[in-house]
Amino acid sequence: MNPLRSLITALLLLNLAPSLLAVEKIKLATLAPTGSSYYKSLLAMKEAWRKASGGAIDLVIYGDGKLGGESDTVGLMAVNSLQASMLTTVGLSDIEKGVAGLQNIPMGFHDFAEVDYVGQKLQPMLEEHLAKKGFVVLFWTDAGWVRFFSKKPLVHPDDLKPMKLFTWSGNPDQVEIYKSAGFNAVALETADILPGLETGLIDAAPLPPVFALIGQIDTKAPYMLELNWAPLVGACVIRKETWDAIAPATRAALLAAAKTAGREIKENGRQESAECVEAMQKRGLKVTKVTPEIEAEWRKAAEAEYPQIRGRIVPEDVFDAVLGYIKEYRSAHKH
Repeated sequence: MNPLRSLITALLLLNLAPSLLAVEKIKLATLAPTGSSYYKSLLAMKEAWRKASGGAIDLVIYGDGKLGGESDTVGLMAVNSLQASMLTTVGLSDIEKGVAGLQNIPMGFHDFAEVDYVGQKLQPMLEEHLAKKGFVVLFWTDAGWVRFFSKKPLVHPDDLKPMKLFTWSGNPDQVEIYKSAGFNAVALETADILPGLETGLIDAAPLPPVFALIGQIDTKAPYMLELNWAPLVGACVIRKETWDAIAPATRAALLAAAKTAGREIKENGRQESAECVEAMQKRGLKVTKVTPEIEAEWRKAAEAEYPQIRGRIVPEDVFDAVLGYIKEYRSAHKH
């Protein structure tokens, strides 16, 4: 072989070696069901990452909560058994409590415009806090409004109090706050909701319609109160150590692909919420509409617990900032 050609070939192989030989497996966990649009967006991100890295990065996605609940996921990331996860505020709050302010102020938000406004204001600060704790935010997203699904008709807050109410495990303060307000909260993992409804362990669950449809929750809890209790907010995070080991130019391409996935998940989550309710109605779901008077009842019940939520669930400064930004938005958008 021509010596010059041999040298050029050797140099090309050296340049390609990282992408050809050193394939980096990045394991990502999520509760998102494998058949959902959320999961499909993550699969598209996986392919985009493979192409952007020249095949050097293999994103391995574990859906359906196969690796446990969100607290389990955070624990696995802490020891590098997992490198990334798409989490709701339940898991994110295990890392940084301030994230709870984006979701855990029930009846605080009137619409998605307010959710987006508060997110734009708070997310940069929250990203800084998460980075200090060893995690980089790839994207923020949400899955629409949390609604109450129940075995029996549910209209007023007092209707819910006798029912055994699902709440996410790993947050004893939230359980205590529910109980102090007169609700019978039962802490479970997401995978235990349907079995819990089947066995009578729980009678009601606050969930976004898309998760209720995919999980067939409506088959055991065939009543839904059409109340915007809270948005289900989340983010996809990756270990900072893992992220920093990737070449800066590649990171930029990976982040762009991740942002695209996040936008898709948010758009689909919001759009699919109404579509999922319609689909469940076709198989028997009974939807209770909420009048302004009923909504005011729920808001009064929720706001009565704000003094306990402030400081225990949501840090005081974040709680005050969220309500301040909501007030600011409403003041600027008066009709």
